[in-house]
Amino acid sequence: MKKLIFYLSVGFLFSFLAGCDWLDDTFDNQNSRDNAWIGFGLIQKDTVDKAFTIELDNGAILFPETNGWYDIVANHQRVLANYTITGTKQDSLNPIQYYVKINSLRNILYKGILDITPAMEDSIGHDPIHVKDHWLKDNMLNFELSYLGGSKIHYINLVREPGASATEPVVLQLRHNANSDPDMIRLSAVVTFDLSSLKVAGKDSVTFKVVSKDFNGDEFGYTGVYKY
Repeated sequence: MKKLIFYLSVGFLFSFLAGCDWLDDTFDNQNSRDNAWIGFGLIQKDTVDKAFTIELDNGAILFPETNGWYDIVANHQRVLANYTITGTKQDSLNPIQYYVKINSLRNILYKGILDITPAMEDSIGHDPIHVKDHWLKDNMLNFELSYLGGSKIHYINLVREPGASATEPVVLQLRHNANSDPDMIRLSAVVTFDLSSLKVAGKDSVTFKVVSKDFNGDEFGYTGVYKY
């Protein structure tokens, strides 16, 4: 979990992320009701009990005190949760569980890998994008990105060429279409890609490499292992 030390002005293209500072993963039980925390997670809905939990990337599970959000969120929705811890849920199998009050939930773009075709080439784009951070959680490959723009919607995709999965590492391209948006200000976004389509029958993991075009002609490259 990450403690919020001043109010966030959060918006992304998919809601832009700006104006925040982070501390390390520390939980102060004595002052928990006065603190706000934020974390990336996945919604898990229980249709029988009409309740839901949020499984955070750090392994913690959040149990909202009220089900007022139930009809607003979708199952397996990727979110940035702002919450206040109100108590610890005792569970010997997973000790990192908390009762929480949800202050806000921000939707995070969560999409699969595209198989690129010549007809899609222009719409996918070749505009530069900077990778500020990246992390892998189960089948979810996450990127914190920055780019230039200001007034239009941008499009970000993770694509592979036909036949790219035949050899390892599987080469994936992180592509950005700025939609002819003028380079006015630097913006930030977080996006999550589902790697499930990389699974190969008879194997339990696959090595992949992500490449992208950064500013000033620089290139970004990241090699990882998706275990399933």
